Amino acid sequence: MAFNDFRKTKDEPKMPTATASGVGALTAFIDQGSEFSGKLNFKDTVRIDGRFEGEIASENTLIVGESGSVTATIKSQTVIISGEVHGEITATGQVVLHKTARVDGNIHAPRLAMEDGAVFTGRVEMGVGKTSHSKATVQPSKDGQPHKDHAAPKV
Repeated sequence: MAFNDFRKTKDEPKMPTATASGVGALTAFIDQGSEFSGKLNFKDTVRIDGRFEGEIASENTLIVGESGSVTATIKSQTVIISGEVHGEITATGQVVLHKTARVDGNIHAPRLAMEDGAVFTGRVEMGVGKTSHSKATVQPSKDGQPHKDHAAPKV
């Protein structure tokens, strides 16, 4: 029996082995009811359905399942969230918030996908790599309509 098959049931979709979104084969799993704290570094795909606190660094994909609860600084290529995350999320590829996601923290990624029903509290910064780009904030004007502040100068 392969590692990727030991937790699969007929109701769970199989993890793709490789796709354009960068999701690879599942190589580690923190199951519901498990708690872990510290630094987690990995090269492929990790799924967390338990509790994790600390730092996460990945060269591929982090998946936080519906029962997952993560309080961490996250740096990964792709971050897919269906559970709860508190902390700073930095993705070089994309962040996906499914409808059951609850995120409290800032997101830095070139792409963000958010399903209807996801709850996000924080700031999103989208850009490509470390290239210069201006930032703008949206604040309500006196008449209650949003307007853009002046963009910060390019660095």
